[in-house]
Amino acid sequence: MTLISRWRSHLPQLLSVCLLLLLTLGCTANATVNATTDGTYTYKSPSSDGIGKVYYGREIANVMGYQGANWLARPSRTTEERSDLAVDALQLQRDDVVADIGAGMGYISFQLAKWVDNGKVVAVDVQPEMLALLEAERDKYGVDNVETVLGTESDPKLAPESINLAVMFDAYHEFAYPKEMMAGIVSALKPGGQVVLAEYRAENPLVLIKKHHKMSQRQVKKELTAAGLTWVKTDDRLPQQHLMFFEKPA
Repeated sequence: MTLISRWRSHLPQLLSVCLLLLLTLGCTANATVNATTDGTYTYKSPSSDGIGKVYYGREIANVMGYQGANWLARPSRTTEERSDLAVDALQLQRDDVVADIGAGMGYISFQLAKWVDNGKVVAVDVQPEMLALLEAERDKYGVDNVETVLGTESDPKLAPESINLAVMFDAYHEFAYPKEMMAGIVSALKPGGQVVLAEYRAENPLVLIKKHHKMSQRQVKKELTAAGLTWVKTDDRLPQQHLMFFEKPA
């Protein structure tokens, strides 16, 4: 077989490869060219566990829907996350008003409620189905210092200077509008009040959580200081998560 004949015999395969490369490069180019900017946010083709919306270089993660509520209440969560240590680290006062942002089924809310027996926990979520599950548990066990608030993706619906502390346990990375949500949370804090985030450590590859559902200390500091908060400390007592404390200026 001559060289030309061999080349012709492979022509269909070569054309297929060229077409695949053209489509791949074309899609990549379009994703870059068509990226739009909306104030602080930029947009790109969504990743497998992201929404395609980028804030300070971080793609925002997909929200866990109420359909995944059983995972939030999994028996292994206590030993995996040691939320008891996290709540202890908050050093709550009995009369504190604490907002649990992204409360879900109330896994953290009910732990907080035991510490603020003369205060209250405001459980905020954007999914009414999650709040319904929380309210059912609250009413079943007669917990009288947990109230629920249905927020929106851009507004926690909290009154100005009404809370001493806002906590977000594995929730902040899913906020579709982190800039607007943090503005609402900061407004709701009393002067000198704090925000505490628990986020799985992005710096540690051994933390087997999806990429966009983890955050680094550097990223958290960048975003929350932009919201007008001051970093106070990072508590390292948790096995897999950063526990980061920020404060509103007095």
